[in-house]
Amino acid sequence: MESGFEPNMSNSSSMMEKGYGEFGCSHYRRRCKIRAPCCDEIFDCRHCHNESKNSIEVDPLDRHEVPRHDIKRVSKNQYHCDECGICRIGGEENFFHCNKCGCCYSKILKNSHNCVERAMHHNCAVCFEFLFDTTKDITVLLCGHTIHLECVKEMERHFQYSCPVCSKSYCDMSRVWERLDREVALTAMPQIYQNKMVWILCNDCGENSEVNFHILAHKCLKCSSYNTRQTRGGVASCSSDIAEKVR
Repeated sequence: MESGFEPNMSNSSSMMEKGYGEFGCSHYRRRCKIRAPCCDEIFDCRHCHNESKNSIEVDPLDRHEVPRHDIKRVSKNQYHCDECGICRIGGEENFFHCNKCGCCYSKILKNSHNCVERAMHHNCAVCFEFLFDTTKDITVLLCGHTIHLECVKEMERHFQYSCPVCSKSYCDMSRVWERLDREVALTAMPQIYQNKMVWILCNDCGENSEVNFHILAHKCLKCSSYNTRQTRGGVASCSSDIAEKVR
C-alpha cells in the first residue's frame, strides 16, 4: 500500500544495471519513485524517505516524515481509494472498499468475509505493526479480524490455530476434534472425578455448556468444538457424592 508515486525517469542503461525484476526497494518491488514534497528529494517509497529522514545520523530538528497526501502522481499499477484516503497497489479492478471494516479487500472476499468495525485500523496482534498502511501481505481470518499472513504462518509453526484477538478457530479443526474424541474416550478419569461437572464457554460458537470434567479437554455440546475454556461465572454442579465430600 502506498500513496503518490512519481514514475521512475531513469534511463534504460540504469535499469539494465539494476536488473529486471530487482527494481524497487526492500518495501516494494516496482519501477517507480516518489518526489517528496517536503524536501524535494527522490526516494523509492515513503517508507524509504521516513527511514532516511529519521535516522540517528540526521539532526533531530531536521527529522520528519513525508506528508503522503500531498504527493499527487502515481504509477499506472496503483489506484487511489477515496475512502481509505491513500493509494494502494494491485489494481482497482481487483479490490473493493468495505465501509464497515474501513479498508480495501480483495473482491474474492466481497460476499464472504465477516465485517469487523475498522478491522485494519489497529496493530497486528502478533507483531504489533500497524496494519492499515503496512507493506506486508495481510489475511482476513474467518472471524473477520486481520493479521499479517507471515504472522499466521508463524502461529501455525507453533501449532496455534485460533485468532489471537477473539480466540475463534481460523481453520477447519474437525480432524483435530475427532482425534481428541478418541483421546478423551481412551483416558479414564479417577473415580472421584467421573461425575464432576463444570461450566465451559466455547470460543467458536459462544455457547455456555455444563459438561463432564476431563483433564484433557472439554467439548462444546452445541458445535462439538474443543476450543473451549472453563468459566467461573456460575457454580459448577456435581454429583451428590462429590457434593457430600465438598461439604
